[in-house]
Amino acid sequence: MKKVSRTKSARLAEKLLQIREGLGLSQSEMLERLGFSNELFRSNISQYERGHRQPPLPVLLMYGRAAGVCVDVLIDDKLDVPKKLPNVPKHRKR
Repeated sequence: MKKVSRTKSARLAEKLLQIREGLGLSQSEMLERLGFSNELFRSNISQYERGHRQPPLPVLLMYGRAAGVCVDVLIDDKLDVPKKLPNVPKHRKR
């Protein structure tokens, strides 16, 4: 069975950098916030932000939670990350 890779978002790297900077965190602090400081390295965050690697889905989920956005905002190139972070996701607003 052939392994199928995910389609790459053209703006994902830009959005991940925007989230980290919007939260005012260093790459090391972002790892802590994501809860992956024991599994990933600061260089992983750098590679995600430069578009050299795609983060695994659990990492994307944690980025979304840290920023207060739904994951579709991260992967859909037509959607923008809110200017004010952390945000409250639309599906949680009442």
